[in-house]
Amino acid sequence: MHVHILGICGSFMGGIAAIAKSLGHTVTGSDTNVYPPMSTQLEALGITLTEGYDPAQFEPAPDMVIIGNAMSRGNPAVEYVLDRNLPYTSGPQWLLENLLNNRWVIGVSGTHGKTTTSSMIAWILEDAGLNPGFLIGGIPENFGISARIGDSPFFVIEADEYDSAFFDKRSKFVHYRPKTLVINNLEFDHADIFADLAAIQTQFHHLVRMVPQSGLILSPASEPAIEQTLNKGCWSEQQQLGKTWDAQLINPDGSVFAVIHNGVKVGEVHWTLLGQHNVNNGMMAIAAAHHAGVLLEDAIRALSGFENVKRRMEVKGRVNDITVYDDFAHHPTAIATTLDGLRNKVGQQRIIAVLEPRSNTMKMGIHQHTLAHSWQQADTVLVYEPAGMNWSLREAVQSSNTPTTCFNDVQEIVEAVALQTQPGDHILVMSNGGFEGIHQRLLDRLATV
Repeated sequence: MHVHILGICGSFMGGIAAIAKSLGHTVTGSDTNVYPPMSTQLEALGITLTEGYDPAQFEPAPDMVIIGNAMSRGNPAVEYVLDRNLPYTSGPQWLLENLLNNRWVIGVSGTHGKTTTSSMIAWILEDAGLNPGFLIGGIPENFGISARIGDSPFFVIEADEYDSAFFDKRSKFVHYRPKTLVINNLEFDHADIFADLAAIQTQFHHLVRMVPQSGLILSPASEPAIEQTLNKGCWSEQQQLGKTWDAQLINPDGSVFAVIHNGVKVGEVHWTLLGQHNVNNGMMAIAAAHHAGVLLEDAIRALSGFENVKRRMEVKGRVNDITVYDDFAHHPTAIATTLDGLRNKVGQQRIIAVLEPRSNTMKMGIHQHTLAHSWQQADTVLVYEPAGMNWSLREAVQSSNTPTTCFNDVQEIVEAVALQTQPGDHILVMSNGGFEGIHQRLLDRLATV
């Protein structure tokens, strides 16, 4: 079958493309941003890519068009598909029908930590010899790829609450039908498609309704938004972090912690990750893998060898004893937990935080009143104010207790950082986009100081 994918270079759709190719299909696709690394990964798989959405890409006509959720009415390729009545579907629906129907799906949901926790679970299963399939919105260092079929019943998937397609406004995750479901946390996000937290909770409850009675739902204890969602009705076994499972920090930075199951210490994880948020992610991963049959001692050993996902506190380089990190944090909670983990690691050494509030929710100003309180663990903060924001970032940061400066130009941030850094400093760059290559630009400029 010839499958053509519109919006192929996103992390999710790129994973769909890799899976479709592995299933033996001829795969082609298009996007507006066809460039490395995704373009080279796809081309290495033998997938032909087209830049843009000229309808000429549909010659010869594909057997199925998979339409990404970034596509909308008015797009020339979308209009061509509809006018010619070509068969089309969403990525999540295609995945269900072609791969997930007969698998033990382990779905990882929540506002934060989905990519990291999914990667941890996949690695634990892999280390246990179970060779799972997975589709993750990032590249786990232990695998070097974001998606594969696997040859066991188990399939680990990052269960995203974002919508499926312009013609299917349900969350992606309602298509996955997990047997093991992780709900890491639940906050208001994606304000471009959800009116309020209650609207997100409705989608999460659709997901809860699909977990079988023999399945398991893992969640943190005492999180009101999750409790409210589960109280609408839950027909599966529940286990909670803080009750059935718990962690005891042995090192304050989270690099060593004890695993507690039903009140009994069963082992210790020694790893390179930092922060309470990653400890929580790790505990969820251990619990999910245990539900899939992995012995606790094997899960703990595997997690101790876990290598984090790219763009999650990834060290991009060190120059003159100054370390530059890249992190995906783009929500106030994620910013706060990331900084807290780094602070516990570096102690009194200086942290310079550089932030690009790039997500749709950020640009809409949903978090403008909490943003300035999220970076208080930093010593100084530099914030890039992108074009298109309908609220004043400069006004919002006035409530910051940490010295904070706003910029409209990335190179000005690079110069400002270079002027104030000194040996031993840590520069934490936070953005869910490319940030105009600021990481390498910082390293290059620091080398000249």
